[in-house]
Amino acid sequence: MQTTSFRGFFRIGLVASAAAVASAVLGNAASAAVRADVSYGVPAGARTPSARGCAVVYFDLGETLVHTAADSGISYLPGAAAYLRTLRERHIKVGLITNVPSSWGKTDAERAAALKKEVDGAWKGPAPFAWADFGDRILTPRTEAERKPAPVLWKRAQAAAHGCRLVYEGETAKETYVAASLGYVAYQVGRPYRPAYFPARVVEWLAYGSRGRA
Repeated sequence: MQTTSFRGFFRIGLVASAAAVASAVLGNAASAAVRADVSYGVPAGARTPSARGCAVVYFDLGETLVHTAADSGISYLPGAAAYLRTLRERHIKVGLITNVPSSWGKTDAERAAALKKEVDGAWKGPAPFAWADFGDRILTPRTEAERKPAPVLWKRAQAAAHGCRLVYEGETAKETYVAASLGYVAYQVGRPYRPAYFPARVVEWLAYGSRGRA
């Protein structure tokens, strides 16, 4: 039985620079990718790939893709729906790495179904949330000890990546730091004077250098 509201599990984002995090942990390649986002471009001399390599963009949910308000329900954050549509059009896979109560189910599928019910039940907006884009790539804690910022969920995503490059986008500096330390290209959303989300063209550039194939 669901006794805890999904919205109660969202946290307020911490202030930090995702560019500095990626530079410190991932080195020059990630640093170049994060710097390139300022102009929505790719590093000098790089060519945007068409069908080579692969990348998967994982997101936190609350205050990353959707806003949760106790009085007005749940809705897309500005730019989120358009960004997901852009990734879809470029055939870039997406997933969720998000905290929900472990009591919501015994499997990821069961917990994802409970999450969808919570979100859809409070949803406000002209279009529903794009659950179909995420497929079975919705990772949630099996135990309370697995809750982020514990690294377990990011490691589970890595195990299923088959060599694809991984990007993580979230609103808290602590989570982006953990993701970067595990080899993700991490991007903190909601920062002033920066793109709302990690540019899709840069994701394609990252995919070009991956070992895997979508």
